[in-house]
Amino acid sequence: MRRGGRTAVGLWVLLTLTCFLLLLGLSAGSVTIPWTGIFQSITGAQDVNPVWGRILWQIRLPRCLAAVMGGACLALSGLEMQTLFRNPLAGPYTLGISSGATLGVAMAVLAGVAVGNGALPQWMAMGGGWAQLGVAGSAVLGAGTVMVLVLLLSKVIRGNTTLLILGLMFGQLAGALVSILQVFSTAEQIRSFTFWTFGSYAGVTWGQMPFLAGSLGIGLALAGYCAKPLNALLLGWTYARSVGVPVRTLRILLLASASILAGVVTAFCGPIAFLGLAVPHLCRGFFRTADHRILIPACVFLGASLSLASDLVCRLPGNGRVLPLNAVTSMVGAPIVIWVLLRRRSRSEEVESE
Repeated sequence: MRRGGRTAVGLWVLLTLTCFLLLLGLSAGSVTIPWTGIFQSITGAQDVNPVWGRILWQIRLPRCLAAVMGGACLALSGLEMQTLFRNPLAGPYTLGISSGATLGVAMAVLAGVAVGNGALPQWMAMGGGWAQLGVAGSAVLGAGTVMVLVLLLSKVIRGNTTLLILGLMFGQLAGALVSILQVFSTAEQIRSFTFWTFGSYAGVTWGQMPFLAGSLGIGLALAGYCAKPLNALLLGWTYARSVGVPVRTLRILLLASASILAGVVTAFCGPIAFLGLAVPHLCRGFFRTADHRILIPACVFLGASLSLASDLVCRLPGNGRVLPLNAVTSMVGAPIVIWVLLRRRSRSEEVESE
């Protein structure tokens, strides 16, 4: 089979896996809904169990759609940053972008006067479009601020390891500011924010869905537009300039795209670790390519699949207990990061021995 044919088959496999996990997420739970019942409820059949319809439309469908879009957004953000910084360990979490978004949300949440019962405080979940836009804007602003600082420092600091450490330090600084904010907050506000930091797709409502869908649409549009320049960027900034890539414009577009993608997901779903870092590496290994025209759709599908699978694992305890999404994604992503580090070390040792 030719390379193009293998790529098409691989993308179809990932798309099929995403659809299968989506149906499984809609079916599984304290009340099991058969797949026929799912289709009947969605199409509005008359003889369907009304309880199934309420569960699907009010709980599971928005949760699963949020998992699909959240995973796709984080994976796409991680791919853009790894190429931009030419660092395999770059990601929304490791470079402090998710921490910046967390700080932005903390300033909005802990400054409000309300009690949260989901991923966001009630005043944000029920306060209409302006409140939802405000918290999303706070998250994007926090993520963008950290990203701008890291990008500015990247012009001065050449070493990827040093830049990575600086990103982690920005994350620590954001965490320190969040801790200070908590000191001056009420117990209910702290409880609301703490539950939010666990990460969850369960608190996403239909009113928040347009913001997630819009951020994914913007990110996909910018990533698609920058696909060829990203391929040129793999060979370095000098080469990219030599083939006519507008480097400054590309940096701004990638900065805006990564900040919007990571910021909005963090705002509504909490800080979700390792998806943005691990998925691009899995896609490169699965398709054996660095071509962004292939990696962009691959990251979208695989990010959605891993996000849905992680959400299913979160529900395993049953009896109303749910595992923190952040813990599940860390258990999946951390071994991948370890594998990447060991692989790079073994390659460097081989080069030195030669």
